[in-house]
Amino acid sequence: MASRHPSTEAAVADAAANSDVRAAAGVKSDAARQGPGSGDPLLAGLRKTGLLRLLVLHLLGPGPSYGNQLMERVGSLTGGLVAVNPNTMYPLLRALEAEGLVAGEWEHPERRSRRFYRRTESGGAERDRLAAEIAPRLDELADAIDLIRHELVD
Repeated sequence: MASRHPSTEAAVADAAANSDVRAAAGVKSDAARQGPGSGDPLLAGLRKTGLLRLLVLHLLGPGPSYGNQLMERVGSLTGGLVAVNPNTMYPLLRALEAEGLVAGEWEHPERRSRRFYRRTESGGAERDRLAAEIAPRLDELADAIDLIRHELVD
């Protein structure tokens, strides 16, 4: 195995020291800066149960949408609590399409432009299933927030 260059070792040591200093100063780590809800214990459980999947399937109910539009609508619907980036949305849309829950088509098939997705009949059934599964968790979260609000405001 080749030995490391001394300047690489110094840079790694310096970076480690800098991360310790940032943590001591209260500066959030890169993982903590990923976006609202990414490390939030209140939303983490919902994310694991398929909240984003449910939101996308729900938002596609009235009609077709494209990825960026869905990201904006998720943020708007959740009051910014669930922030979605393209690295999350587009793989999710491709997975939903592969499962037959959404169908996608290019706005201009002759060239790759925006891809519009619509919910399929199977996607509607999955939306209903997920809504029923996640509803109790949403109720628990709402109750917890109400308790916190009443404790702090009253």
